[in-house]
Amino acid sequence: MISTPRIVGSKEQATASIHLNIPGRDMPKYMDPAIQEILKALADQGIKPAGPMFSYHHRRPSDTFDFEIGFPVAMAIKETGRVKNSKLPAERVVRSVYQGPYEGLAQAWPELQTWVRARKHSEIGRFWECYLNDPREVKDHNAYLTELNWVIGE
Repeated sequence: MISTPRIVGSKEQATASIHLNIPGRDMPKYMDPAIQEILKALADQGIKPAGPMFSYHHRRPSDTFDFEIGFPVAMAIKETGRVKNSKLPAERVVRSVYQGPYEGLAQAWPELQTWVRARKHSEIGRFWECYLNDPREVKDHNAYLTELNWVIGE
């Protein structure tokens, strides 16, 4: 279940991220190593994340997911390996928060899509989610909070 969606303008945010283009079924295999690689690159430079981890999808998933995983940062990083400077864009989005285990996101996104389509908002095909709490600190999977951002046109 998601919170009541609302339309907001997001602000551009500098990020450190890794771009992945992988089969959806392989996400668990690639996500944690990418997260650890980003966190190590930041720590090696004495930089702390300036916000929650995110995954930004450049297009709707098909056989593959084309997305960036990363963290907001207060300043540009020294790029290293796969970790690059990027940005979460300033966009008009429909935003909602899903509470529950990550496996439930497969139902949360279509719920948000239904809301967007029922109100006849134009869909751009890009979206992102921010993981608002840390699963290492929140042991109850039902208490996980994930912010959903669905990019819409004017």
